[in-house]
Amino acid sequence: MNKNLQTATVGGGCFWCTEAVFEEVAGVEKVVSGYTGGDAPGRPTYREVCSGLSGFAEVVKITFDANVISYEDILVIFMTTHDPTSLNKQGADRGTQYRSVIYYHNENQKEIAEAVFDALTPYYDKPIVTELSKAEIFYEAEKEHQDFYKNNPNYGYCSYVIDPKLAKLRKLHSDKLKNT
Repeated sequence: MNKNLQTATVGGGCFWCTEAVFEEVAGVEKVVSGYTGGDAPGRPTYREVCSGLSGFAEVVKITFDANVISYEDILVIFMTTHDPTSLNKQGADRGTQYRSVIYYHNENQKEIAEAVFDALTPYYDKPIVTELSKAEIFYEAEKEHQDFYKNNPNYGYCSYVIDPKLAKLRKLHSDKLKNT
């Protein structure tokens, strides 16, 4: 079967969390942690992005096979495994670098994102504040931030923050997971 590879770029707090979630999703070929959406000159570093002064967000670029999972399903998983009603923070992570954001790569993706917002709004007590912006230059994060959860499962942040997100993913979207 020929693959229909597409790209989604999303940010939902710390990229370690979002990366760990999508690495378990069937049809996802690759997840790369990185930065986008900033206005500081040059290639951003983790330290610069964490300062909150660069304008960049921590995001993941997801390469997925649309013959296996749809862009809409990618967004539903994204919107239900982080808090899309929390402005510029997820848990203890605070600042614009942790904003909830979908970077669309074409007008069809923008329309799908808007439809997902409309469909999910009734399920939240507060308004969805997820930013919807045109995809910009993506900068891959440093090597030590790639596959962070897989390489550091016993790290405290992973145990306290990522494990519960993965449990939520497995509960809500068990039909969308890789057979491992």
